[in-house]
Amino acid sequence: MSSLIWLVLLSCSTLVISTKNSSDSNASQGKSIFILAGQSNMAGRGGLKSGMWDGYVPPECQSSPKILRLNAENKWEEARPPLHRDIDYLKACGIGPGLAFANSILKKNLSIGEIGLVPCAIGGTQISEWRRGGPLYKQLLSRAHAALQGGGIIRAILWYQGESDTRSEEDAKLYKARLTKFFTDIRSDLKLPELPVVQVALASAEGPYIEDIRKAQLGIDLPNVKCVDAKGMKIGYDGLHLSTEGEVHVGQMMADTFAQFIS
Repeated sequence: MSSLIWLVLLSCSTLVISTKNSSDSNASQGKSIFILAGQSNMAGRGGLKSGMWDGYVPPECQSSPKILRLNAENKWEEARPPLHRDIDYLKACGIGPGLAFANSILKKNLSIGEIGLVPCAIGGTQISEWRRGGPLYKQLLSRAHAALQGGGIIRAILWYQGESDTRSEEDAKLYKARLTKFFTDIRSDLKLPELPVVQVALASAEGPYIEDIRKAQLGIDLPNVKCVDAKGMKIGYDGLHLSTEGEVHVGQMMADTFAQFIS
């Protein structure tokens, strides 16, 4: 879908944000905030059948008073699936990796306090649509700013995107440079130059250039950027989106990877 729909939703206010290091494990700083961004497999399509979510919530994605979600009105509420229901609202949303990630983090006893998830993913978006100054980029910054009101620390960006860029050879060739710039720009504008990024290498694609995109994702050479590989994860009925099982597994892998930044 076109990201232009967000133009009417975004403000152009200047972002002022905490420069507290994301690896500071002092729980007294408030929420540990995680930004969830990318396209549909981050938004969550697990459990979708005939365009509707089946309603099944696996044990790994159960709600908890220690896991909050920033809703579309920029208010915190207890996180329940689908996490992106009012963000990626033009498409049906189901289970994504976010709650499996958060529950796995809680079990690790990392002493990072309450978890705040900030859904920002929009299905069908290419990396060029996340460029600095674009509507999706502004939306992410705006929601990051809102998430910090009342205290908290942005701990990491969780990023799962690239399926739409597999359709074009040119987009595939430019993907690594565009993704690198996106990560660099976001860190700069958040004033968190060492902010951890956990990204996912594709398990599926919309076009023939999946290996080019995967190579770019696995080859990003930036400090504090780690990649988990979704290849081999169970795919849903449509052949493109991860199943509920696959989404849960990816969320748990992202949690294991994030924990490396804390240990």
